[in-house]
Amino acid sequence: MTIKGSCLCGAVQYEVTGSLHNIGNCYCSMCRKSHGAAFATYAGLDPDTFHWVSGAEMVTEYISSPQGGRCFCRQCGATLGAIENGKVTYITLGTVDGDPGVRPEGHIFVGSKAPWVEITDSLPQFEEYPPGMGTE
Repeated sequence: MTIKGSCLCGAVQYEVTGSLHNIGNCYCSMCRKSHGAAFATYAGLDPDTFHWVSGAEMVTEYISSPQGGRCFCRQCGATLGAIENGKVTYITLGTVDGDPGVRPEGHIFVGSKAPWVEITDSLPQFEEYPPGMGTE
């Protein structure tokens, strides 16, 4: 299955030819601020399965932590994914065009969620990274 996505203005388009994993809603302050929302939904991928289809020259990176950063369209500002060592390792699920065939598996960094947010579903919640994911 090929998953396609794009930014808000359409200048940047990408595709993922592999499967997605570690799909989660992140409530950390960096995700909230970069998306201007209560949380951001990311899906992990094998970096070798990710390709910019068009507009790669419009992609800008912002290193937000020692682990890596975020990439976004410099024209419309849409956050497209997370990067480590210059490679896309996560995409923002909101930029996928169509149904990616996966759903969030949990909520991460709920220990730093905005005080006005209430999580009302039954997905697992983790104060920070869940066991086996990220820096623990």
